Amino acid sequence: DIIPQPLLDQYLSMTDPARAQTVDTEIAKHCAYSLPGVALTLGRQNWHCLKDTYETLASDVQWKVRRTLAFSIHELAVILGAQLTAADLVPIFNGFLKDLDEVRIGVLKHLYDFLKLLHADKRREYLYQLQEFVVTDNSRNWRFRYELAEQLILILELYNPNDVYDYLRHIALTLCSDKVSEVRWISFKLVVAILQKFYANSANALGLNFINELVVRFRHCSKWVGRQAFAFICQVG
Repeated sequence: DIIPQPLLDQYLSMTDPARAQTVDTEIAKHCAYSLPGVALTLGRQNWHCLKDTYETLASDVQWKVRRTLAFSIHELAVILGAQLTAADLVPIFNGFLKDLDEVRIGVLKHLYDFLKLLHADKRREYLYQLQEFVVTDNSRNWRFRYELAEQLILILELYNPNDVYDYLRHIALTLCSDKVSEVRWISFKLVVAILQKFYANSANALGLNFINELVVRFRHCSKWVGRQAFAFICQVG
């Protein structure tokens, strides 16, 4: 009753490979781009009408189609709500995490927006996988690592101090030693945000341990770039 059935059928048929040959080679990409709008119009109660089409698009051989979905999966999660997101979107999200960098960047740019919608237990599972974002297909793709640092600053609020210390601290220290100065600079802000997280939550022992680690790793570094990093961290703080 919301969308005329023939119109919905036409939209769902956009994933048919034959349409790509006869209508438009990028028709699947157009379908993927419009999907959140169609889902919003239909409402979460009618998600079953789109679920198969979404899964087909998520496994499309063209990375541009998967990339389009990766950039909008956080918006779709808001439309569908926590229960449907956990059941139907999380598996696809996990697939995008292992995809090409061109697809992964779509997930990474809105990582905080997606994770905050998940239940705390499900969200905690991703602590183990955040480290994987440090490794890219092309090491010269420094903007990927820059985006990771930016997202981690936001993500800190989603985890308790112990989890931040056990998992996110290592990533921050790795990024602080990046070859690209832009990545190092945003990572210094991440380090300070981690320290603020510890002391705001009365985790003073964790904060002191982290400060000692920064002193050993950077203040007493044999290379000047390490000692410079320590100065910059103090400046940001």
